Amino acid sequence: MLKYLIFFFSFLSISNICFSNDEYFLTLRYDEVNLRQGPSSKYPIKIFYKKKFLPVLIQDQSDNYRKIRDHENNTGWIHISQLSKKKAAIVIDEELIMFKNPTLYSKPIAILKKGRLTKIIKCKDEWCKAKSDFYKGWLKKDGLWGLL
Repeated sequence: MLKYLIFFFSFLSISNICFSNDEYFLTLRYDEVNLRQGPSSKYPIKIFYKKKFLPVLIQDQSDNYRKIRDHENNTGWIHISQLSKKKAAIVIDEELIMFKNPTLYSKPIAILKKGRLTKIIKCKDEWCKAKSDFYKGWLKKDGLWGLL
C-alpha cells in the first residue's frame, strides 16, 4: 500500500511540473523594462516599456526569464527581476464607472477612460476595489484587463 501511495504522489508532482500551463498576471516592477525576443540578454529588445505596474500575462518560463503578453497582444521575454506581484489592471471598456461601493446603485465617483492604469486593492466576486490617481472605489471586473 505504501508503494502505491509513494508512486501516486510522485506521479502527481511530476505531472504538475510537466503539464502545468497555468497563466497568471504580474506587473512591471520599474518605469523602464525591456521586452526581448528571446529568454536571454543576448536577444534583441523588441519594446521598451515605460510604465511601472503595467500588468502582463505570464505564459511560459525559461530559467530566469518569463514569456509575457501585454494588453496589446505584444509578446516577448522579460527577466523575472523586472516583474512584481503587485496587482494592477488596465481599463478595456471605452468608459468604466468607478463606484463608492460594489454595486451599480451606489454613488459614482469617476469615469475612467480606456487604457487607464489602476492599482488593485482587493477583489470580491465581480468587483475590484481600485485606486487611480486621486480616486479610490469599486470597478466591475469585466471592464478590466490584468485579473484572473
